[in-house]
Amino acid sequence: MNEFMEFFNNSDPTNVATSVKLLLLLTVLSIAPSILVLMTSFTRVLIVLSFVRTALGTQQMPPNQVVVALALFITFFVMSPVFSEVNQQALTPLFNEEISLEEAYERASTPMKEFMSKHTRQKDLALFMGYAGMEKPSSIEEIPLTVLVPAFAISEIKTAFQIGFMIFIPFLIVDMVVASVLMSMGMMMLPPVMIALPFKILLFVLVDGWNLVIKSLLISF
Repeated sequence: MNEFMEFFNNSDPTNVATSVKLLLLLTVLSIAPSILVLMTSFTRVLIVLSFVRTALGTQQMPPNQVVVALALFITFFVMSPVFSEVNQQALTPLFNEEISLEEAYERASTPMKEFMSKHTRQKDLALFMGYAGMEKPSSIEEIPLTVLVPAFAISEIKTAFQIGFMIFIPFLIVDMVVASVLMSMGMMMLPPVMIALPFKILLFVLVDGWNLVIKSLLISF
């Protein structure tokens, strides 16, 4: 530890600033997956797309890689205004050495807090604030990320499950109709799931299902 402090004391300030920037970059990269999953629209999009695949009954079609990649790019599209604001207000001034690291953190967290607060239920936020013994905040800036992030995450999961339930209904009706027809015809040995699968795929294609699902996701934000 002493050698570490002595190195920084004897180093050129420019080199120290570069080292701090590199350390900051590595830190951000290490927690980037958590930021992407819990502080953006990624969770809702991925869960809804997974519900679509499960409701269709196609198992691994589309593959996991395609579903995750699609969710990732939709997330970048939805979050692009927020990311642009973070870059303009925090990252660019920080790299130009116009603001300090602490000020950059505050500027970067404000757009993220505004986005998350719009999609966080008051009940979920009150749960974590009550557990932490916090008083009701007067503004969004007073809500710490340690409280807002988990509240936002469980709100997104509930919203995604609500959308997934609505997606399941038409496919469930197809399964019930096919099962009833097979039973009435006495074809007890035929698996209804296999017979209903092509009808569900046909229904999904005819109504342009992927367009409707993605449109609904975009509107929800």
